[in-house]
Amino acid sequence: MGVVLGAHGVSGLVRIKSFTETPEDIVTYGPLEDDRGVPYILNLKGWAKGALLVQIKGIRDRDAAEALKGEKLTVSRDALPKSQDGEYYHADLIGIRVYHVDGRELGVVTEVHNFGAGDLIDVRLLGTSKTVLLPFNESTVSEVDLDKKKLLVDPIAGLLD
Repeated sequence: MGVVLGAHGVSGLVRIKSFTETPEDIVTYGPLEDDRGVPYILNLKGWAKGALLVQIKGIRDRDAAEALKGEKLTVSRDALPKSQDGEYYHADLIGIRVYHVDGRELGVVTEVHNFGAGDLIDVRLLGTSKTVLLPFNESTVSEVDLDKKKLLVDPIAGLLD
C-alpha cells in the first residue's frame, strides 16, 4: 500500500509514498501492517515534498519516525476491492510465467514498476540472471491468465536482445 520515506519535523510525523490510486486513500483501509505483522494506524496530516504527511499512532518523536524509514506498509488481501476486468494487482503478476506468443517460455515476472509512463513488468529471463523490462500494455501483453499463472507477450523486435 505504501512505504515510509522518512521523518518530517520533530513531532513524529512521517512521509509516506502511497501506492493507492488516490494517494490519500491509504488511510481508509484501516490499520496497515509491516512485514512482521506490526499494525500501524495512520492519521493523514497533509503533504510535503510530494509525499503524504502522516502521524502513526504511538510515534511521538523524530527518532521513532526515522526508525521506520523504508518500512513497507501492507494490508490484508481481503481488505482490497475486487479488481475490474483488465486490472491487476501487482502482487498477482509477480511470479507469473511469461511466454512469447510463439509458445517459447521467456521467464518469470519478478517485479512490477511504474516510473510515470505506465506499468512495466520486470521479467527474469529463463535460465539466466538477466532481466528485461516489458511494457504492461495491450500492445505487448496479449493475454493474462491468473488461474494458469501465465502471461503471453509479443514484445517489439529487439527488446529481448
